[in-house]
Amino acid sequence: MTVLGRLTERILGLPAAPTSATSFPGSGAVGVARGLRVPMPDGVDLLADLHRPRGAGPLPAVLVRTPYGRRQALVRVLVDALARRGFQVVVQDVRGTGGSDGAFRAFHDERDDGLATLAWLRAQPWCDGRVATAGASYLGFAQWALASRADPPLAAMGVGLTASEMVSSFYPGGALALHNTLVWSSLMATGDGRRPAHARRVRRAMRHLPVGEADTAAIGRPEPFFREVTANAERPGFWDATDHSAAVAATTAPVSMVAGWWDLFLRGQLRDFAALQAAGRQARITIGPWGHDLKALRAVLLDQVSWLEAHLHGDAAALRRAPVRLYLQGAGRWLDFERWPPPGTEPTPLHLSRVLTWGDPSGTEPVAFTYDALDPTPSVGGPLLAPGRGGQRDNTRLERRPDVAVLTGAVLDRHLDLIGPVSATVHVRASTGHGDLVVRLCDVDPRGVSRNVTDGVVRIGAPGIVRAEVEMSPTAYRFRRGHRLRVVLAGGAFPRFARNLGRGEAAGRAVASRRVRFEVHRDADHPSSLLLPVWRG
Repeated sequence: MTVLGRLTERILGLPAAPTSATSFPGSGAVGVARGLRVPMPDGVDLLADLHRPRGAGPLPAVLVRTPYGRRQALVRVLVDALARRGFQVVVQDVRGTGGSDGAFRAFHDERDDGLATLAWLRAQPWCDGRVATAGASYLGFAQWALASRADPPLAAMGVGLTASEMVSSFYPGGALALHNTLVWSSLMATGDGRRPAHARRVRRAMRHLPVGEADTAAIGRPEPFFREVTANAERPGFWDATDHSAAVAATTAPVSMVAGWWDLFLRGQLRDFAALQAAGRQARITIGPWGHDLKALRAVLLDQVSWLEAHLHGDAAALRRAPVRLYLQGAGRWLDFERWPPPGTEPTPLHLSRVLTWGDPSGTEPVAFTYDALDPTPSVGGPLLAPGRGGQRDNTRLERRPDVAVLTGAVLDRHLDLIGPVSATVHVRASTGHGDLVVRLCDVDPRGVSRNVTDGVVRIGAPGIVRAEVEMSPTAYRFRRGHRLRVVLAGGAFPRFARNLGRGEAAGRAVASRRVRFEVHRDADHPSSLLLPVWRG
């Protein structure tokens, strides 16, 4: 372990690694064998590094598969933290990345390559046959790709900030997730995503039309993953082979998860956890007040070290906690529950009447606004791959725009806690028959500052009044006494979502636009509302 590694552990607050000979077989030092060639059935070799205690006999192994380079800083922190605690770690560059052969096809090859790597690993004389997996984000998806098909099953899994399927993150509600897709694909293509000049260029490129060529505007050449996502926005079945969600319930390995209230994979990750619990599997999850960022790193490392200690080293202390641990935003409290959604929550409709109301909806005229793709409604905060831009933000300027509708509730006379899934049913007419409806729930403090709590989007592709079902991000949030709830309705949130040009043309190729007038109906025959998980605990 380097001095930098020890300093990183200290900053992150990780417990000190044991150094005794009883904790580290042999001399206690960690040896590294670099550039091991792992053959795939099609003749491609993938490169891996092996970190193991010197002088040890056969041990269980922790497999980490990454597209970011096996010596990338954040990967090294995870690997070093595990290796210093007596784990044998194999970290591998996935196909077409780092030193591995082949072409990188994001999300497509992780099942077959992962299973081939697992078989190779178990055949090595230094492995005792037990294999666990670890990692976050893409490294977590790579675990789900092989988990249910591992035979024998994995010894344990540590999956952070990820989900077993990615389609709902590429096209949330049917809209194209432009910002996150272009940021990630540009980073993978160039590796310089943290440079300010690169970030500015990528952000400017988000305005490019057609959006399917924004990669060229960002990095000067086509990027395969971005082209796949934009070309198949109307063909979600294209990604079926990369969707491993149907197999989650069949995964028998003990699974520990870390999620964030502002992470782009939160909805899918909670669906995975609920599937594991419904199948009676051993699983736990921690959901904190962070996004897909460095704030989550400490939680991921602590969680995965303790989980692997329990299942590979027999330290049962890590198992003495509730299956669900979540942070109640606005209250500054961590809460423990046995299940997700937690018991004691009551799905309660909040009606979009003349004002927000909990009672029976009263008949009132539609609320209307007009969306212009040439002056798109901007996105504010939310689950973004952009340091300093995502999460909870002041929405006051957004709410002053003429292309949004704002509905506000009465001042709360007591705290209101929401814990669980959030959704909206909105009866809406788009004048052209095509548009995106964005629904956002905000918290307005006594000074009038409005901050986003959760939101969702749905694509509309039919004439007339449409009953739009909007899946919003789950949350755990306290609206404090003296605050008010606010719902903001809009026809877009750019550049988080690509602009809907209002003509029904393929998202990746469209260039011409039409203004779209939205009418949200909320009379007795069209009771538009949010369904909020009110917690009575």
